[in-house]
Amino acid sequence: MNYQEIGNHTKVTEFILVGLSQQPASQIALFWALLFVYLVTLLGNSAIIVAVMGESRLHTPMYFFLSNLSILDLLFSTSTVPLIMMNALWDFPTISYNDCFTQLAIRAFLALTECFLLAIMAYDRYVAISTPLHYSVVMSVRVCRGLALASWTVAFLVTVIPILTVPVSFCGRNAINHFSCEVQAIFKLLCSDTALLEGLMMASAIISMPVPLAFILASYLRILIAVLRIHPTKARLKAFSTCGSHLTTVSIYFGTLIYIYLKPQNKEPQGQDKIFSIFYAAVTPMLNPLIYTLRNKDMKSTLRKVILRTKSWR
Repeated sequence: MNYQEIGNHTKVTEFILVGLSQQPASQIALFWALLFVYLVTLLGNSAIIVAVMGESRLHTPMYFFLSNLSILDLLFSTSTVPLIMMNALWDFPTISYNDCFTQLAIRAFLALTECFLLAIMAYDRYVAISTPLHYSVVMSVRVCRGLALASWTVAFLVTVIPILTVPVSFCGRNAINHFSCEVQAIFKLLCSDTALLEGLMMASAIISMPVPLAFILASYLRILIAVLRIHPTKARLKAFSTCGSHLTTVSIYFGTLIYIYLKPQNKEPQGQDKIFSIFYAAVTPMLNPLIYTLRNKDMKSTLRKVILRTKSWR
């Protein structure tokens, strides 16, 4: 983002992250809680990536997109959680202006990519259930790679355009009432006209959240119609059960995003924003591998093989 000074105000070169600096005991508890969550996130998502790469039975579109989701969760968690953990050990830590907006851009890019990827995964389930005989043709390796690349590319463009085109100004206030450079917290520090920025942010939010979510809902409506035509009932339940993990992930992810980014903005800091931000940044990437492995027999079987191979090497 461009920067310009206003009047006699001092140029902002760094930000102070307030976090839980006024609650030392809570800071230590937050550090250990995040350490546990981050280690589980690394282990769970890495296990899925290794399992999908190493097991030929999992070389299908569904697991290809699942491994992409795990990569996204690893990158997103790593871009945020370690910094919050480190800041939890200090009172009122600082972050430079450039580092702050770099972190903000990376987080936004990864978050938007996951929105598009979850929509693609819904489409994959729709094709698998509605046209199973043509599934391998419709969701070929080339198509899967193209869809995954498109989700990363569109998310990058939607993230970069607002950041590079809209100038912002800070009126000397540089205390961010958050654990990291969260867009809502930074928004409260702006003193320049935010009409254009708000418009671009809303457009980006519509492209990256309601549109993919509407596509997901439409896909599952079609899936429901297709499943109801399947007989007998046992086969019908088996077909729809393959969507359970994805539906759970979509509900948690989009539910948290909608609360954080689509609610009305105000200038007053709100404590619950911090809690939901921690849940979104740390807990959600940890839950995804647990959701998919606990409900998926093929994944559990493959992970058992990986564990047995690891033990045998020792």
